[in-house]
Amino acid sequence: MYTVLVIDDSPSMRRIIKDMINNIDEFEVVAEAIDAYDAREKIKQYEPDLVTIDINMPKMNGVTFLRNLMRLHPMPAVVVSGESVRGNDIFDDGAVGFIPKPENGESMSSFAERIKDNLLNLTFLLKRYTLKKPKPTIKIIHTKSKEIERKIHPDEVIPSRPARLNGKKVIAIGSSTGGVESLLRVFKDLTGDLPPIVITQHIPYGFSKSFADRLNDNSALNVCEAKDGMTLEYGHAYLAPGNMHLTIESVGGIYKTRLLDTVKVSHHRPSVDVLFRSVNNCAGGGAMAVMMTGMGDDGSIAMKELHDNGAYTIAQNEQSCVVFGMPAKAIQAGAVKDIVHLDEIAQYIIEFAKNKRK
Repeated sequence: MYTVLVIDDSPSMRRIIKDMINNIDEFEVVAEAIDAYDAREKIKQYEPDLVTIDINMPKMNGVTFLRNLMRLHPMPAVVVSGESVRGNDIFDDGAVGFIPKPENGESMSSFAERIKDNLLNLTFLLKRYTLKKPKPTIKIIHTKSKEIERKIHPDEVIPSRPARLNGKKVIAIGSSTGGVESLLRVFKDLTGDLPPIVITQHIPYGFSKSFADRLNDNSALNVCEAKDGMTLEYGHAYLAPGNMHLTIESVGGIYKTRLLDTVKVSHHRPSVDVLFRSVNNCAGGGAMAVMMTGMGDDGSIAMKELHDNGAYTIAQNEQSCVVFGMPAKAIQAGAVKDIVHLDEIAQYIIEFAKNKRK
């Protein structure tokens, strides 16, 4: 059963959409929201698998809300709005479906069929999305008052074996909250002749492939969702899948991707700490590590290891971060050589590739 949040300022339209969705066997509307701000709280409360969004809403229009949702909390979203909305634009903003509201005397039964067809066509994506937490990935400590999640250290997934000699150049990027739009801004300014780039962005399963495609479409680099055993090549970038740790290993002096389906590290899978540690194990001082906007402290442990092993490390500055969490923790750990505005990160990467940054 897939849970749905219906967002529409019209009480009658909310009721119509809710009834139609509840008549589909595999779907259930768990909540309704009257505007974007109400929706934000309902998403936190109910954690739905899917949201439907109207475009013409008070306080914040649906397009702005959709963009914010994809930036801060990416999840499946279907736009249900008037015929005047351009579907392709909505898909560019991150929607996975578009259902025009009935016009020109269309019957409610016809509208219901269109909703049903659209949602059933999305079940493959929803199935993947809901697998983002398919099994327990943390250990629980029982106390008298409550259960506490124990944070998993990277040592429990990947051992630290820092490369003693500098390996071939590789660039590793870690990001979380706000990272989707920030990475797009960086990648549009990168040249196509760079050393291989590996990326861990905290993103739900089912969205990493489409996000990799967006990066690819907006960059001179060839960007893909990483698969196990890929050879890292110049001019290519590899994005961690939304439910697997991305690591690299050196095989005969050639870097290859390795995906790990293990426990979450620093509360995340993929984890920046896991990626950065594998980069340090392979490339050591030959690597560059970039810590971008994000909540929490994922990546600070392994970034410190990279820094101490001679790698070139930078962090996004507070002014340009959506959330100055991960970069701040890395800076506090003494893991960062340079603190850089978002709009300068691409240039620093290019200069590193040309041996101008060390």
